[in-house]
Amino acid sequence: MPLELQSDIRYLKGVGESRARLYHKLGVDTVEDLLYHIPRRYVDLTHPTPLAEAIPGQKCAVRALLAAKGREQRIRRGLSVFRLTAVDGPVTLHITFFNAKYTVDSLREGEEYLFYGTLTGGFYTRQMDSPQVFRLEEAGTLLPVYPLTQGLSNKMVSRQVTEALHRVEQLPDPLAGSGLPRQYGLMSYSEALHAVHFPRDWAEIETGRSRMVFDELLCLTICFARMRQGRALRHITPMRPHPLTAYYQALPYQLTGAQRRAIAEAIGDMCSGTPMNRLVQGDVGSGKTAVAAACCYFAYLNGAQSALMAPTEILAQQHYHNLAPLLERLGMRVALLTGSLSAKKKEALKAALAAGELDLCIGTHAILTADTEFSRLGLVITDEQHRFGVQQRAALRQKGQDTHVLVMSATPIPRTLAMIVYGDLELSIIDELPAGRQPVRTYLINSEIRERAFGYIRKHLDAGYQAYLICPAVQSEEEEAAAANLKSAVEYAEELAHGAFGQYRVGLLHGKMRPAQKEKVMAEFAAGEIQLLVATTVVEVGVDVPNAVIMMIENAERFGLSQLHQLRGRVGRGSVQSHCILLSDTDNPETRERLRVLCGTNDGFKIAEEDLKQRGPGDFFGERQHGLPELKVADLAADSRLLQKTQQAAGELLARDPHLETLPALSRRVEKMMEKMSL
Repeated sequence: MPLELQSDIRYLKGVGESRARLYHKLGVDTVEDLLYHIPRRYVDLTHPTPLAEAIPGQKCAVRALLAAKGREQRIRRGLSVFRLTAVDGPVTLHITFFNAKYTVDSLREGEEYLFYGTLTGGFYTRQMDSPQVFRLEEAGTLLPVYPLTQGLSNKMVSRQVTEALHRVEQLPDPLAGSGLPRQYGLMSYSEALHAVHFPRDWAEIETGRSRMVFDELLCLTICFARMRQGRALRHITPMRPHPLTAYYQALPYQLTGAQRRAIAEAIGDMCSGTPMNRLVQGDVGSGKTAVAAACCYFAYLNGAQSALMAPTEILAQQHYHNLAPLLERLGMRVALLTGSLSAKKKEALKAALAAGELDLCIGTHAILTADTEFSRLGLVITDEQHRFGVQQRAALRQKGQDTHVLVMSATPIPRTLAMIVYGDLELSIIDELPAGRQPVRTYLINSEIRERAFGYIRKHLDAGYQAYLICPAVQSEEEEAAAANLKSAVEYAEELAHGAFGQYRVGLLHGKMRPAQKEKVMAEFAAGEIQLLVATTVVEVGVDVPNAVIMMIENAERFGLSQLHQLRGRVGRGSVQSHCILLSDTDNPETRERLRVLCGTNDGFKIAEEDLKQRGPGDFFGERQHGLPELKVADLAADSRLLQKTQQAAGELLARDPHLETLPALSRRVEKMMEKMSL
C-alpha cells in the first residue's frame, strides 16, 4: 500500500508502535522526517587499504583474514574482553572487542572481513580496538552513519529509508516549477534523497546534501521574511520626534559615531508606526548601554514606560547603578526589580509600575511574572539576547500594547549567523570603541612559567590595581574536573590565599553560590576590598570594574574563543593598559593555533568568525535558547555561502508568489517550521 510523505512513521514496514517511540526521540514522526534524517557521516569502504600500507593513528578500512578467536575473558562484572587475530600476508592484526559477544559469535575463522577503525602499532603487528566489521561484498561502498538512540541501529534506519523511498508513490519536489533548481545548479529532490542515503561516491553526497541544505535554509529564510512582513503590517501609534540634546549634555563623555548611528536607527523605528524589533550588537565595552539609555529617555519624552531585562541580578544591578543617576537627573523615575527583593518591596514597586509612577524598570526575569503590570509600556530592552528566547521576548512585549523591542548583545556574531539567528530583527552594529580605551594585550603561556605570571600579577596588585583569575570548574570533585585535571575555583582560591597571594585579599565567585553571596563578592571587588578574584565563567556578564587590569585564565583550551573574548572583556574597561594571560598545557597544535588567534586580535567579529569555523554555532548559543529551529541538514558554519544564495532566492520567490500558492509542498514545510519556532 502506498504511503504519503505525511504518513505517521509507525505505518512504515518494520517500525510499529514501540520503534516509532524511538524515532520520536530523534524528532522523526513522519515518513518525510525519516527521509530528512540524513547521515551525520559515512564509513568509507570504497578503497580498503592493505594492512602493510595502512597508516597508524588514522581511521581506515583494512581487509584481513580472521585467523583466531580467543575465548571470552571476564575482567570484572559487566565487562568482558574478546581478543581476535587476523592476518593480511605477513602482517598480523590484533583485534580487541569489549562486551561484544554477539559480534564475535557472528564471525567465522578462515573468512575474510573488512575491519574499520583506528589503527595502532608497528610494521608487522597492528592493533584495532572495537572496529566495525563488514562483509567483503560491502567493499566499494560508502555506508551511512545515522544519528541514533538506544534501540535503533544503522541497519534498521537504512532499511526503513529504503522502504520509505519504495512505498512513497510520489516525491513532490518542493521547488518544482520555481526554476530555482536550474538557476542554482541543484539536483532534483528525489535524486538528492537517494544521493545522501545511498551514495555512489563523495561527489554525489556533496551534490545531494547541497540540494537539501538549500531547501532547509530557503524555508528558514522565508520564515523570517514572513515574521518581518507580519510586523510591517502591524500599525501602531508612532512616537513623535524629540531632540535628545539634554541626554547628550548629561553624559560625562562623547558618544562615538557608531553609538549615535545606532540611536538614530532605533528612534527612526520608534517613529515609523510599526513596532521596532532591533538588535544592537557590539563588542565588549563598545557602549551599548548608552544607546539603550537614549532610547529609554526618548520613550519617556513620549510619555511611555520602558523595561530593561538582564539575565543576572549582578548585571541588572550594574545597569541600575549606571543608569539611574544619569536618567534621574533628566526627570525620569527609575526602579530595580529582582527576585531577591523582599515581598513588601516587590509589592510596592509593582504597584508604582502599574500606577504609572515609574518610567523605567530594570530587572531580571522577575519582570516577566504575571503580576508585574505596566500602565503604558512602550519599550522593552533585553540584554544578552542569546540568554532570552523568542518566547521570553514576546512575553515581555505583550505587557504593553504598542511595544517596541530593543535587544543588546555583547556576543559578536558573524553576519552569516546573525542573518539566521536574528532573522526577525533589524541589525545595528557598534563597531567603534569609546575614546581612551586601549586594546587588551593577550599572551599564551604554559604552566612551566605560571610562577612568573603570578609575579606579573602581584606587580599590578602592588601598584593598586586588581586582577581576575578564571577557572573552568567550581570544585575538583566534579567528575569532569577530576578526570581532566582542571583548575577548580574553590580549591584554587584557598591555595592562592595561603600561598602565592597570601599577602593580598583573595575573593571567590562561582555559579553555585547564592545570588546574595555573589552580589556581596562583586560589590566588594567593585569597591576595591578584594584585590584578586578567583572565579568561574560567572564573571562573563559581571559588573564593570575599571580598576581590574589583568586576568589569567587557567585551562584556556577548555573555552571557546568567543567565550574567552567575553571573559577578557572584563579587563580593559578603563584607560590603563590591560593584560590577559591564557594558560594552557595542551599539545594539540590546532588548539594552540586557535588560542593564538585571540592573542593576535581584539576584534570580536573576527574572533567569532574563527570560532564559527572551528567549533560551529553551538558555541554561541545554548540548547535552542534562541528560538532557532533545530536544523536537520544545514550547518551554519559550513553552509554560509548557500545561505546567501537562499536569501536571494527567497526574495525572488516571495516577490513573484508571496503566499507560495504555486509551491504547496514548500509552503507546507515553511508552515511546519514556523510552528516549531513558535513553540
